[in-house]
Amino acid sequence: MRLHEVTALLDSWYDPAWADSWDAVGLVAGDPDAEVRRVLLAVDPAPAVVDEALEWGADLVVVHHPLFLRGVSSVAATTPKGRTLHRLLTGGTALFTAHTNADAPAYGVNEALAHAVGLVDVAVIDPDGRPALDKLVVFAPRDAAEAVRGALAEAGAGALGDYEACSWSAEGRGRFRPQAGADPAIGSIGELEVVEEERIEVVLERELRRDVLAAMHAAHPYEEVAFDLIELANPGTRRPTRGTGRIGDLATPVRLEELARQVAAALPACAHGVRVGGDPDRLVRRVAVTSGAGDFLLERVLETDADVYLTSDLRHHRAAEFLEHGGPALIDVAHWAAEWTWLPVLEQRLTATVGDALEIRVSTTPTDPWTFRA
Repeated sequence: MRLHEVTALLDSWYDPAWADSWDAVGLVAGDPDAEVRRVLLAVDPAPAVVDEALEWGADLVVVHHPLFLRGVSSVAATTPKGRTLHRLLTGGTALFTAHTNADAPAYGVNEALAHAVGLVDVAVIDPDGRPALDKLVVFAPRDAAEAVRGALAEAGAGALGDYEACSWSAEGRGRFRPQAGADPAIGSIGELEVVEEERIEVVLERELRRDVLAAMHAAHPYEEVAFDLIELANPGTRRPTRGTGRIGDLATPVRLEELARQVAAALPACAHGVRVGGDPDRLVRRVAVTSGAGDFLLERVLETDADVYLTSDLRHHRAAEFLEHGGPALIDVAHWAAEWTWLPVLEQRLTATVGDALEIRVSTTPTDPWTFRA
């Protein structure tokens, strides 16, 4: 195959348009018309990977992490990155990067990590494109309905396109009997009460859920508020296949300590190991994962029903604050090991598509920067 044919195939699976604005993806070095027979897959364009590529005679190295993520004024061989580039070019080896554009889609890095640690029924945590939406339905006494509607709108509910404060209402009757210990705003203990009420419906972005519910409770006169919160399907698809993070179930619930051991066995070994924050005996059924540095998704994970969040590069204060919420436990694994799980997936996909036109190898050379523990 020609290099441009291989890169076009990769771009069709991992569209460069999906990359973050700060990222640098695509063909880094190589002649698009050059012939490609051997392809090496790796996480990092590290010196050890270049050694492996040149020794094997690879025509192309496909990596996850960019060689040139930030601008440079020189690629002289006197610099580490310059040496890497010169060695590849001198050896006749092209370099291609699929980074954040490969994280989010199906068959991408996040999904590969989820499957590698044994998750089933895997779903996207934060779908790309239009924001995930909820519908809130709340029942309020008629004389309080306007105040409740106003509080919901002030918290951001009811925003649709270029419109705000959108809602729908219908009148009806609510019935309840306060019991001993209740402090009813309307009615008496032990007496069945019938109240003229309004049913109020609003749509809200899921990330506003906590603020909107807090506003609803603050504005509502009832001691116990009757409401429904419904997650809406993304328009145009039954289930999103592209987005940030993945969440899924274990086939059989296990203790947190056992899950940590399973994760360690599923990922390639390196000095970092597997760090865990949480009760070792906690029963774990549902797991959220994000490949790479995942502390940016901590708040979103708190809104899920995950029992544990597995990711990399967690910082001390962010992890401590997350655990203080009393939500999911934390598992921190090596950045390199987590993202390496994508390489066998990519190998299988390439082989299934091009057959024996390419000879493909997954590099098992550890490129995690931490080499030993004292």
